[in-house]
Amino acid sequence: MQTGASAMGCREFRRSLRQTGRRGFLHAGMLGTAGLTLSDVFRGQAQAVESAANKSSPHSVIILWMRGGPSQHETWDPKPEAPVEYRGYFGAMSTKVPGIQICDMLPRSAAIMDKWSIIRSLNHTDAGHSSGDQLCFTGYPSGSRPDVNTHPSCGSIVARQLGQRNPQLPPYVMIPRRVPGVDSSYLGTACAPFETQADPANSGAFQIPNLASPTEVPVDRIDDRRQLLQSLDHMKKAANHAAQIGAVDAFQARAWDILLGDAARKAFDLDAEPQHIRDLYGFMPAYQAPTPDRCGVPAWSQRFLLARRLVEAGVPLVTVDCRWWDTHVKGYETMRDGFLPRWDQAYSALIQDLNQRGLLQTTMVLAWGEFGRTPLVNATGGRDHYPNVFSAALAGGGIQGGLVVGESDSKGAVPFSNAKRPQDVLATVYRHLGIDTVVSYPDHSGRPIPVLPFGDHISELF
Repeated sequence: MQTGASAMGCREFRRSLRQTGRRGFLHAGMLGTAGLTLSDVFRGQAQAVESAANKSSPHSVIILWMRGGPSQHETWDPKPEAPVEYRGYFGAMSTKVPGIQICDMLPRSAAIMDKWSIIRSLNHTDAGHSSGDQLCFTGYPSGSRPDVNTHPSCGSIVARQLGQRNPQLPPYVMIPRRVPGVDSSYLGTACAPFETQADPANSGAFQIPNLASPTEVPVDRIDDRRQLLQSLDHMKKAANHAAQIGAVDAFQARAWDILLGDAARKAFDLDAEPQHIRDLYGFMPAYQAPTPDRCGVPAWSQRFLLARRLVEAGVPLVTVDCRWWDTHVKGYETMRDGFLPRWDQAYSALIQDLNQRGLLQTTMVLAWGEFGRTPLVNATGGRDHYPNVFSAALAGGGIQGGLVVGESDSKGAVPFSNAKRPQDVLATVYRHLGIDTVVSYPDHSGRPIPVLPFGDHISELF
């Protein structure tokens, strides 16, 4: 049964609908093209009261997501003494740090080993791509649909707790678009990642579709949208309580900040980078799809550069899609001709660029995938899915470079010492950002779920 006040509100809401008319809603459909769909993202700030002290934190995280599962043997844990059918196909080279060897296809990374560290004892039990994605992004196993988040990703947790440090930028960005595991689940669309959609790896000018310059939007269209927003405000004020009204107004104001301001456009403007910096990262052609006998050739070098620009502008967490390391067939050729040279150049460039700009201390860079590869090479010259042991690379954010945490056995098959879990890595990321991992959020059924089910930050890295 409706109260008098609520019934009056419903009547006014219906009257507003009639007054707005069809033309107004047609215009409303165009608001997204001007960036106003970002108002959904800004609702995360209204939910960030539990960590208000962290809102001004300059700390950021870049996740280089090596989707598909990079082989530990052909990257950061070569086994030069193992039997030939197990050892890494490439040689093992010494790095700048005595006693640490990595794959000899990564000479640039080896030369700056004092700036980054390795975990060689990660493990879990899920050999599925999408379900492994969820485990590594959320700390929880996936549900019945591995491609749909059962729990919120680490980026969504960051959006919820930190809100927006920069009112003209979203708190959680995905370059170029979502992969399984990165969504917000029961935290809602307010904490979902903002996707660049456009890919800086492609040739030509890079431009975010929803960030049109104010100079590209005629003044009369801006005026029309302002009038339309006033109409929509009137409808929402009739349909919501006073506290909610204030929040909606704030979200729309933030959306207008992006539309009429230039902070976001500057952060996303790769063309503003000097050519020698773009060359430092490497400029590769667009991604080439897999063929029956070869994994796809990556093209994510410029994505790394965009990630640096975003954390420099104040985005707390950026995830870069670095797929597709699923080297079942002719894995050696794929790694040699495609992945390793490109990775070595872009990764070393990112670490050096952050360091030279004074950002490495406050920016943690985490490079990993959902699992590793089988220690035994298969009949097609590749390695298969293998979560029993795998490696990750970490730099910045107070991490001491030149360390190796944990050890795999002589064949790279299981952890030999100091085993770590994905939850420990997430706890390390959260600690750097000042995220409360004990706090719980209600899931779709109202049951409180903690940010992490377990896990401790990896203190050996600091």
